[in-house]
Amino acid sequence: MKPLQLLERRFAALAAAVMMMTMVAVPPASAADYPERPVGVTVAYGAGGATDFQARIVTMMSAQEDYLGQPIYIINKPGAGGQRGWNDFVTRAKPNGYELAAYNVPHFIAQSIAFPDKVKYNIGNLEPIANWGADPAVLIVPKDSPFDSARDVVEYAKGNPGRLTVNGAGKFVGHHIAFLQFVRAAGVETTYVPHPKGGAGALKDVMGGQVKAGFNNLSDAFRSRDNLKILAVADLQRHDFLPDVPTLKEQGIDVDDSSVNFRGIMAPAGTPPEVIAFLAERVPEMFNNKRRVAKKMKDGGSPLRVMGRDEVAAMWKERQAYLTELLKDLVQ
Repeated sequence: MKPLQLLERRFAALAAAVMMMTMVAVPPASAADYPERPVGVTVAYGAGGATDFQARIVTMMSAQEDYLGQPIYIINKPGAGGQRGWNDFVTRAKPNGYELAAYNVPHFIAQSIAFPDKVKYNIGNLEPIANWGADPAVLIVPKDSPFDSARDVVEYAKGNPGRLTVNGAGKFVGHHIAFLQFVRAAGVETTYVPHPKGGAGALKDVMGGQVKAGFNNLSDAFRSRDNLKILAVADLQRHDFLPDVPTLKEQGIDVDDSSVNFRGIMAPAGTPPEVIAFLAERVPEMFNNKRRVAKKMKDGGSPLRVMGRDEVAAMWKERQAYLTELLKDLVQ
């Protein structure tokens, strides 16, 4: 081998060794520097639906130094009642604090129970950060529907077995759970139609008369109340936004608050504890911004309920136990 070639080889080997030593010696960027760039939040539902609408409101102040100091951008990945987006999130998201997701409970927990071989997400591989809202399901019908109460819907279903069509955002979302409870409590035979485009698409189909009724988010129905009838709230009490709308229980149909939709922010398991701690401190403060966030949520008919990380973690565990028992009787 020529001297020049030998020298080149030795130089290349030395450079490689120095590079390896540098890679080992230099630690990754400290969590103290987080966040250094914009943060993405996956919303597993379509644009314009309640989760997307609210996520954009509650994160709009994130760039302020009092909160994250960086903007949050929304990534919509709708499909199969949230399954597409959440499956993608838990399998692809890097646990670095820059890839977060919006959660919906009971949705993702109920789906992990009902489809354990189909979905990849559960409360064990996700980290709660904070909750921003609690949105009950409501029973809705087209504006020109002959139904004026939940009892009217029940009477029609009993007199016309199998002919009542009721839609919702997907399977084992809050809408579907409200439907399952409704069917069991009323003793009726109906057809559930999960909408491929989520709650926004389901709402449009009710308004257009493609189905006879639907269970949807109170917030979405409230904003569209001039174009449909809201017959009942699937909760334990009436809601401040709709004080004249009775609960299903008030109308003799034993449906509780199991379908109330809690919404918030979560991270993939493995995200550094320092990053989780930072988010757990700042995100609830951002949600609680009264000057803009709370006002816009109220103006949009979106119930605000802020909960911190520990409270959300406790809620997840409680819902996991409760839904496991509830779905024994409701899932065929």
